[in-house]
Amino acid sequence: QVQLLESGGGLVQAGGSLRLSCAASGRTFAGYAMGWFRQAPGKEREFVAAITWSAPYYADSVKGRFTISRDNAKNTVTLQMNSLKPEDTAVYYCASGRYGTDWARAREYDYWGQGTQVTVSS
Repeated sequence: QVQLLESGGGLVQAGGSLRLSCAASGRTFAGYAMGWFRQAPGKEREFVAAITWSAPYYADSVKGRFTISRDNAKNTVTLQMNSLKPEDTAVYYCASGRYGTDWARAREYDYWGQGTQVTVSS
């Protein structure tokens, strides 16, 4: 069992930055891929970024603006979000998975956090 707790959400103006963190507890963190997804009101949950043991992956909509990183010693994964846009407004979820192959798909993940709200004003 893995427990995930997100933090760092909030309200920011367009063009600003936020840094989301996800703290993991439970099983060995290093062996899991970690992902960030988001869900805006009335929309489906969508992939934002993921990081495995070898490489990061990004949705086209955030590429060049967001950076995902992990610290296996601290069991944390971070999403640095720059040049934020109003369309980035959503609840952001941290997720972990171990045996998936397509880390852009929510179904590949086994554990999810409760989410943190990010609101970008225009």
